[in-house]
Amino acid sequence: MDATSDSRTETCAPPAHRAYANAPDLRREMHRLLALGAERDGRQAGPRTRTPAGLDTTAAERAWLLRRAALMDRMAQGGGSGPAAAAAQTAGELVRYDCRHPDLVAGPYHPDVITPRPGHRLYVRQEYAAWTAAGCPGT
Repeated sequence: MDATSDSRTETCAPPAHRAYANAPDLRREMHRLLALGAERDGRQAGPRTRTPAGLDTTAAERAWLLRRAALMDRMAQGGGSGPAAAAAQTAGELVRYDCRHPDLVAGPYHPDVITPRPGHRLYVRQEYAAWTAAGCPGT
């Protein structure tokens, strides 16, 4: 979704303030993602380590990657190369995951039609907005 490559993809990604309008505040989301990450990695017991019947672990993993990439994108809004690099890295991880699991993509543009920087972060915004509009599946 590089703005220079295709104007359709640029308009599909909502601006950050709109994509994250219903997101939890940064501090709350950071703490929740740290807890989910500890459960995910087996460092802490929790609902994710005790996989209940019917839980789609692929969708749950995707939701975690999406929320993490969105958090980093939000944190990078203030500028600075460190937060921007972290946002680009986590966005790239989501893109790679979605390329392996295209059935989980919610927005109109699939990750294989975007270009890196800033496209991956725009893709995160597209997907976060679509994910919240769909009721946050996988959580």
